[in-house]
Amino acid sequence: MGVIGVYGVSSASTVIYYGLHNLQHRGQEGAGIATFDSTGQCRRFRGLGLMDKIFDPASISHLEGNIGIGAVRYANVSHGGLDNVQPLFFHHKSGDFAIAGDGNVVNSRQLADYLEDHGTIFQTATDSEILAHLIKKDGNEDRIVNIVNALNMMEGGFSFIIMTKNRLYACRDKYGIKPLCLGKLADGYVVSSESCAFDIIGATFIRDITPGEIVTIDDKGLRTRQYSRFSKHRMCSMEYIYFARPDSDIDGCNVHAYRKEAGRRLYRENPVEADIVVGVPESSLSAAMGFSEESGIPYEMGLIKHKYVGRTFIQPVQEMRELGVKMKLSPVKSIVSGKRIALVDDSIVRGTTSLKIVKLLREAGAKEVHVRIASPMMTHPCFYGVDTSTPEELLCSHRTLEEACQAIGADSLGFLSPESTNASCFGCAEPCMACFTGDYPTALYNEITK
Repeated sequence: MGVIGVYGVSSASTVIYYGLHNLQHRGQEGAGIATFDSTGQCRRFRGLGLMDKIFDPASISHLEGNIGIGAVRYANVSHGGLDNVQPLFFHHKSGDFAIAGDGNVVNSRQLADYLEDHGTIFQTATDSEILAHLIKKDGNEDRIVNIVNALNMMEGGFSFIIMTKNRLYACRDKYGIKPLCLGKLADGYVVSSESCAFDIIGATFIRDITPGEIVTIDDKGLRTRQYSRFSKHRMCSMEYIYFARPDSDIDGCNVHAYRKEAGRRLYRENPVEADIVVGVPESSLSAAMGFSEESGIPYEMGLIKHKYVGRTFIQPVQEMRELGVKMKLSPVKSIVSGKRIALVDDSIVRGTTSLKIVKLLREAGAKEVHVRIASPMMTHPCFYGVDTSTPEELLCSHRTLEEACQAIGADSLGFLSPESTNASCFGCAEPCMACFTGDYPTALYNEITK
């Protein structure tokens, strides 16, 4: 998921529309925008698919107001459909509000059971609806108190933007697992999952919202408070490795710079004799550049990515991922034929993409294909928003390095160590690497009750 919120900017929906385009890489199943107009009426439009498929000038012009929020949805096979596309809207006696969220609440099942036992009826499978009902359950008229109490009941990695008719609340989880940043736009403000959304709309980056922080934005300006005394800084390493755009800065670390340093370290730990270095477009290109510079092996564009094809890893079902690999990539035969190739990719999750790419390169005449992965072996599922819910899905959870190499059909296989993964990150001292190490920063409530 990717979220964005705008306050105090004319034609907020247009600004959000363009900002969401720069967050499209974070979700391709659906998108939505909600605004409050000058009369206090909430206007909302959502749809399934990519931004250009959902929105047109008419739908954008209908979303009047100088305050608004938007979201792109990350595909999930079990919780799809329009009902789960955000932002969500809620009526309440204290004032109507809307919510857009990113990430995953790991005690959502317990919270939903608690709320249902007290009469709540859920319409979606989203954590944003759980947050809304937690906010509404308290009779306190001070909404910020209700938000603080609700967030303190939630565990996991998440960021939420809550919108009333005259105010935004930007909230980041107390572990800082999910990113959220703050910017200035004309006389108003903008918050976003990534700073790359600021560039297209002309906003100026101010800072990252800190773990456990709520930033309130209204006609009084900015106010901030920590809702938790137990804040840590465990930024998701997969944001740097795969999810985020290379032009984003997250918690003081540029994503491209991180990936390039990871590529350098990858060669030091896993040297190889090869004729060319080939990166897997798009998220692996920075690491491939670093690998090439460190090794002295020339970098070549041996794979071409077809435009207008989505990211295969975030397709909701396996059959779509497998078909998507051939639709997405084509080898450059005249470049790779007869060559020993060092193929650099950002990660191996299920292994489907790696197997298909190695096969494509061999069919194009590659002499050898040596796969180098700019992250550690992914051996544990993620419970904070990456759709890898069972160990059985993961190529490396039950295979040795040699077995994983054989499974993808490579001549050799090497991964970046957890130590180098950590050291490549200049902004976060202790990023979350639970999917590589099994060291989860939170208790896993939903898993305990299975």
